[in-house]
Amino acid sequence: MACDHAGFPMKGFVRELLAQHCDEVISLGATSEEPVDFPDVTRAAIDLILTGKAERVVLVCGTGAGACIAANKIAGIRAAVAHDTYVARQCVEHDDVNVLCIGAWIVGPQIAADVTRAFLAAEFSSEPQFRRRVEKLAEMDRARGA
Repeated sequence: MACDHAGFPMKGFVRELLAQHCDEVISLGATSEEPVDFPDVTRAAIDLILTGKAERVVLVCGTGAGACIAANKIAGIRAAVAHDTYVARQCVEHDDVNVLCIGAWIVGPQIAADVTRAFLAAEFSSEPQFRRRVEKLAEMDRARGA
């Protein structure tokens, strides 16, 4: 998991939640509310997926949008902002999302916990239409020279 300064107030809570559901939690990013640049924090967290050290990442920033934009710039990453459990589950099941972005200014700890649990529990569907669509996303990555 990682957060920028806007997500820092929720960092400890999310880290503890992840510890209840994951074998290991790697916590990156802001260590205070002192401003940091979310693209740098996002890149460090995404590198955990790219190097095989993590299967999924949770990013917490002010709205979730900036982290989501930054994450989706990286080939092989499919990030989504989710502030409800339906999106958190559906984005994994249908789109094989591997990065959840949460806005600490948007949701409180209980919603963040429910959303994170739904994201972690979801599995990518084996249905052919979803597999086909995610492969098309991978083709788009390759086409842009990623």
